[in-house]
Amino acid sequence: MKLLFNANIHTFDSSNPHAHAILIAGGRIIAVGEKPQLELIAHGNVEKKDIKGKTILPGLTDAHIHIQHYALGLSKVDCETKAKEECLRRVGERAKNTKKGEWVLGHGWQQNDWDGNFPTAEELDAISPNNPVYLTAKSLHAAWANTSAMKLANITNDTPDPKDGAIQRDANGHATGILLETAMGLVSAAVPASSIVEISEAIEKAQPVLWRMGITGIHDFDRRESFMALQSLRAANKLKLRVCKNIPVESVQQANALGLRTGFGDEWLWIGSVKAFMDGALGPRTAAMLEPYEGEPHNKGILNMDGEELFEHCRKAADVGLSMTVHAIGDKANHEVLNAFEQLRMYEKENGLPHLRHRIEHVQVIHPDDAPRLAALNVIASMQPIHATSDMYAADRFWGERSKLAYAWRTQLDFGAPLAFGSDAPVESPNPFFGL
Repeated sequence: MKLLFNANIHTFDSSNPHAHAILIAGGRIIAVGEKPQLELIAHGNVEKKDIKGKTILPGLTDAHIHIQHYALGLSKVDCETKAKEECLRRVGERAKNTKKGEWVLGHGWQQNDWDGNFPTAEELDAISPNNPVYLTAKSLHAAWANTSAMKLANITNDTPDPKDGAIQRDANGHATGILLETAMGLVSAAVPASSIVEISEAIEKAQPVLWRMGITGIHDFDRRESFMALQSLRAANKLKLRVCKNIPVESVQQANALGLRTGFGDEWLWIGSVKAFMDGALGPRTAAMLEPYEGEPHNKGILNMDGEELFEHCRKAADVGLSMTVHAIGDKANHEVLNAFEQLRMYEKENGLPHLRHRIEHVQVIHPDDAPRLAALNVIASMQPIHATSDMYAADRFWGERSKLAYAWRTQLDFGAPLAFGSDAPVESPNPFFGL
């Protein structure tokens, strides 16, 4: 047993709102109260620790994080700068200290924080002539590459856009170095992959960083390599975050073949939901909208599929006991996801299937007619409060009046929808207090 005393504890119990001691056994809170009272019920070998007046808070769970990307990103060039020139300076400095031909990787740039225009490959060529450069945007829905990187990826001016993605081109049809959505994979596939050992080591080093922010649990949205690294840490008893691991939608068949179900695992690592993407993001203007972006009359974003196609994915997951969680930022994307979930709830009922806890990730802007539907369908609104401040200027600029409908967690709460909050790190800082 462990007795922590001389602490500041807010109980949220109206009959006893404050306490100064807490008794813990087997990882569970046994009692909260005052030290003399808890000493009477403590038994066996009791470790006592004076907290010296500090506040004790529950460990917090980040309900949306990309742990592999976040952990590996701690060693990349930090491109989240107020000026493009500072970003280029940092990349150039890293390039000078990198062997010729080796990749320079970075994350965090946001053209809306600069002059609003996307940067170019030529700008990177000037400061890194001997190294391929690949920099992911803050949103993780766009990337910036130099000419060397595009050559290694075999991208030419004639390379066709991949499905659900785009290679940005200038007025002459030349690739600019900006890759949107699935086009990012053309270059990222050419970057030497981190080994499972390297990913495991990076996650292990990232854990104390998250602990210091008060995070003890996460819902991870990275892919197979992340899952393998987490399993490796768990087997070595080095996983000290409680992890809900979500599965990419293209892996449903393999998960079914193994008999994996939502909830399978132990208290440290378990299976969550099947993750699908409905659209892109606000930053690169690829979030799917009902009406065009302000100033871009022909751009409504990228809708990866319609509600009917999504329902087919949902049905296959439901048949094998897996819940669904779907990325949807734009109002069109949220509308289509809700249509699919409405069909899914009927399918579950008609076929005697469990009423699983499905989620929409982000719910960043939603049409007023769709706002009550999450509560009606008992769908979790998994949202990231920190986006409200980091995206507010872009939202006002590109969504106009629609930005008044964005980040509406109070609206969702009032309708009765369950909420889950996260950070979307490394898109944002995982520090939960920035969102709180």
